Amino acid sequence: MNHAAPKPDLGPALAALHAGRPVVIPTDTVYGVAADPHQPEAIEAIFRLKGRPETNPLPVLVASIEQARSASADWPAAAAALARAFWPGALTIVAPKAEWIPANVVAGGETVGLRMPDHATTLALLEAFGGPLACTSANRSGEPPASTPDGIPAAWRASGVVIVETGACPGGAPSTVASIGADGAARVLRPGPISAEDLDRVIISAGRCQ
Repeated sequence: MNHAAPKPDLGPALAALHAGRPVVIPTDTVYGVAADPHQPEAIEAIFRLKGRPETNPLPVLVASIEQARSASADWPAAAAALARAFWPGALTIVAPKAEWIPANVVAGGETVGLRMPDHATTLALLEAFGGPLACTSANRSGEPPASTPDGIPAAWRASGVVIVETGACPGGAPSTVASIGADGAARVLRPGPISAEDLDRVIISAGRCQ
């Protein structure tokens, strides 16, 4: 008889997030380290844990397209089409940031990378938290991303960082990152599981349906 894997207890992770501490969470691509974007000390802790330059912006995870719209000052038709086609999934859409997105999350820039992960545990955490989370891969900068719990830096465990473990991440590679140009075309900023051709196909198809 098959038994479903037990759902992880999200209580400790939620408590840490509300207390301004980063947590390690699974996603459909790789494990990520996440924090409340409204708490500066939590964002600083992510940069410190990773050894990541503060000039390198953090992506933001959302639980719905509505949350993505709330995090963006402009959500063009092409972004809407891509979100409908590929979310939840391994696509990060770069859009103009909403005013509420803190400067330290986006390294003082005017855009933010938004993604809705295709992972039940992550989506449940986002729903329970009640808003988006700043999140980047759970590894030291320059090292390979962690697709399994074993890849999460041991020093993080030793320091008491809360880790939500669900086994291996199904994707195993970071998401495709794409921005939308003034002409409505997608520009791939980081290659990933979803190809530029896939993005173009969706945008062209959506244009024909308008």
